[in-house]
Amino acid sequence: MTTVEIIFLGVYFSVLCVLAVYGSHRYRMAFLYYRHKFRLPTPKGVLPAMPRVTIQLPIFNEMYVVERLVESVCRIDYPRELLEIQVLDDSTDETCGIARACVERHRQKGHDIVYIHRENRSGFKAGALENGLKTATGEYIAVFDADFVPSPDFLLRTVPFFADAKVGMVQVRWGHLNREFSILTQAQSIFLDGHFIIEHTARNRSGCFFNFNGTAGIWRRITISDAGGWQHDTLTEDLDLSYRAQVKGWQFIFLPEVVSPAELPVDMNAFKSQQHRWAKGSIQTARKLLPMILKSDLPFAVKREAFFHLTNNMAYLLMVLLSALMPLSMVVRFQHGLYGTLFLDLPFFISATASVGVFYVAAQREQGAKGWARFKYLPFIMSLGIGMAISNAKAVIEALLGQQSAFARTPKTGAEGKKITAIKKSYRGSKTLLPVIELSFAAYFLGALWFAVDKRIWGSVPFIFLFLAGFAYVGLSSLLEGRFKISESAPAPVTVSEEQTRRAA
Repeated sequence: MTTVEIIFLGVYFSVLCVLAVYGSHRYRMAFLYYRHKFRLPTPKGVLPAMPRVTIQLPIFNEMYVVERLVESVCRIDYPRELLEIQVLDDSTDETCGIARACVERHRQKGHDIVYIHRENRSGFKAGALENGLKTATGEYIAVFDADFVPSPDFLLRTVPFFADAKVGMVQVRWGHLNREFSILTQAQSIFLDGHFIIEHTARNRSGCFFNFNGTAGIWRRITISDAGGWQHDTLTEDLDLSYRAQVKGWQFIFLPEVVSPAELPVDMNAFKSQQHRWAKGSIQTARKLLPMILKSDLPFAVKREAFFHLTNNMAYLLMVLLSALMPLSMVVRFQHGLYGTLFLDLPFFISATASVGVFYVAAQREQGAKGWARFKYLPFIMSLGIGMAISNAKAVIEALLGQQSAFARTPKTGAEGKKITAIKKSYRGSKTLLPVIELSFAAYFLGALWFAVDKRIWGSVPFIFLFLAGFAYVGLSSLLEGRFKISESAPAPVTVSEEQTRRAA
């Protein structure tokens, strides 16, 4: 072998090794979950009196879901004289009129609800939340995004935990209003179940840091200010504030048994936009906070988990590099008669990919899923994760280069179950040139598959097929988005007259 080929294989196995380390971390999460799953959180003491709570509802162009959100929040079981609701609207479309009218209707019913509209979107969601705090009267601040439908007992089940003066935030688990809509929403629900049921529980109950997820949680107001307030220099203001607060010594509580259902993105471009924002924001937060965390006197276990948590999306960048190297590695080794060395990849691939199966199977079993009802989606989940690598790797690169970008909201459609409201074109995820690159990778792996079958390198075929399927599905779905299920344009599901809008304003 030439020196270039030796270096090439060295880089290939180095990438595999790092990915295997990140993949193996899922095993650790599963281990910590089962080790601490019975350490159930319970309120420490009793609050002397029910406190005043402000619920903030940050929205931006949410005409299809804003009424559902406000109505569900107004159904929350809590003394009206102790509950304030803020609709923080940065919208630039018909949402403004719909939201104003909805707020006015519920105010007339006796709810303490206010409509706050900003013109400039300064700071995006973080800016809207910070702006709302200027007039908020609550000692505790709950936040719900536009696509959520909180249960009536949300406050009654979360507020008691603040009897412990050290508790700064309580997060509940996300549910899924439209899990059954498509194979894409099925996969997303399994992704999120793993994150909440396994990761959050494992981190929280083992004494490590975990994060507020931007919604379906409630803060002690003084915790927000003590940690430095909402800041908008990252795209994940929730993750940023969470780590700053916990470094300050505040304790967080996760309640997996309390569920707030939400809508999953129904189209690929919306899903990619959401994942891009989360991936970029996490790396931005890592750049901002990780040096300070690693230099602190926090326990080693906390530092280690913070490192893996905040840098986990770096794996997407390595996944793209692996995708470029893997077929060439197979060809190089085969041409030099090193067919047997192809099996050296197996332990690394098992660590990096089989851990996905163990992790998500554990999450579904903890929810009582049996048989193939959800487990059948696991091969698709692995392929989807691979297919998303290019989009998320782009987000990682942007974060590493310090490239700032606007907060791109995830389009909401009001989908529930298998039903969806026809939506305007502007409410779909934006299209980019990335599908061309994704389909190019799919073509690349199609050639690799042909080579492996032709040369009877059967051990490589399953892995090549996973990469091929992932890039092909994500690329084609992005290109064909909007041609099925969702119309090009349609009227809003709720009609608001000009007179209603004028009165509400």
